[in-house]
Amino acid sequence: MNRKIVISIMMLIGILAAQNSIVKQFSSALADVAEEANPAVVTISAEKVVKLDEQFQRFNNFPFFHPQLPEEYSSQALGSGVIVDGNNGYILTNNHVIEDAEDIQIQLIDKRIIPAKIIGTDPKSDLAVIQIEAENIKEIPLGNSDDLRVGEWVLAVGSPFSANLSHSVTAGIVSALGRSYVMPDTDLYQDFIQTDAAINPGNSGGALLNLEGELVGINTAIATGGYERANRGVGFAIPSNMAKKVMGDLINKGYVVRSWLGVYIGPVSDQIAKALELKSRDGALVSEVVEDSPAEKSGIEVGDIIKEFNGEKIIDSAHLKNVVSSTKPGEKSKVLLVRDGDWKTINVTLEEIERESTSFAANNDSDNNLGIEVSNISNALADRYSVDPDSEGVIITDIDRNSNAYEAGIRIGDIITRVGTKKVSSTNVFKSLVKDAKEQESILLLVKRGERSSYFAFEIN
Repeated sequence: MNRKIVISIMMLIGILAAQNSIVKQFSSALADVAEEANPAVVTISAEKVVKLDEQFQRFNNFPFFHPQLPEEYSSQALGSGVIVDGNNGYILTNNHVIEDAEDIQIQLIDKRIIPAKIIGTDPKSDLAVIQIEAENIKEIPLGNSDDLRVGEWVLAVGSPFSANLSHSVTAGIVSALGRSYVMPDTDLYQDFIQTDAAINPGNSGGALLNLEGELVGINTAIATGGYERANRGVGFAIPSNMAKKVMGDLINKGYVVRSWLGVYIGPVSDQIAKALELKSRDGALVSEVVEDSPAEKSGIEVGDIIKEFNGEKIIDSAHLKNVVSSTKPGEKSKVLLVRDGDWKTINVTLEEIERESTSFAANNDSDNNLGIEVSNISNALADRYSVDPDSEGVIITDIDRNSNAYEAGIRIGDIITRVGTKKVSSTNVFKSLVKDAKEQESILLLVKRGERSSYFAFEIN
């Protein structure tokens, strides 16, 4: 046989052997990550009380409507979670998995079922921290999601469709980074990792892992082809860096610290970019400046296009919202913007945004526990509970059904206008007045429901 042919055949055999070795190494790496991470991923079963909406309840009360349905019933929600602190039993998951849950049960890979309590929730990021008391549990280390690259391999671990399918592992790549407007009808802080690793209902709250075995995302949402709820190759995860910040605040403070700039912003259209001779549509256009806000104090004006914030290039308005909210309040920040075709740098000192919600849930300080959660009245909450958005007071968004407040007749959607004889103008005022009232061991609340106001008195739990 020709010597050159022999050499070519030998080289080909060597190449095929090397490729086979690489494939085996890659397959082994995926299996190692899955084996290491699986014990730290849990299945979450949350029992929720579902209430029929008001219109259906009225229809349900007609005598010819049979059978008579209950005004509320129990429902079981399935999700996933990730143990991120084995010593303290902290678990990261999605807020929508445990929202409104009255009983939360965690199933570990060894089939142990353990009750969990809520440490804190953050609807704005759709994240929550819950806690279990258990020995011999494993955690997944947090990775740096900023290091992710499009095309990088990732694994998704969770419980799709059923607890019987717990610890299912799927593989894919990072399809895109920084996805926003994924859920346009919400006011979430959106900065999603997009992946084609299969994510299905029940995977929410589960782990997205890099090949180092680090947690780089919390699986949260899927894009479907319409009414079908199954995976279509497009899934979204909350970056671990956002989750790390939210988790730390929830554990240490009980709420998430966020900054605000005080501007209403929109996209930079093609026409605007052409008119101002901008090379790209990156940035956020200021359409309104809030009075007495950090933006107004610093000199930001309507029509400004914010291009950079603290050296980070701003892609769009959603990106600016995320960057501002994660910046520490009280520190000076540099804003690079375009005004009337000229580039300007403005220094702005961000302020902490007023918390929308003040919780008095069962895991809070029992000395001032009312068993209710209140929020400042926003347009979104006004629409949800059918109240006047200009109403004075704070609105009840959650209530412990075992609390004295619930026993007294207070319900979700009620507006608290006074504590005793003192007016309530915000959640901070409400919190202060409740703190003063705790010394008397009972409290008197003036509550507005519809057009009628009534006083409710009960002992503080």
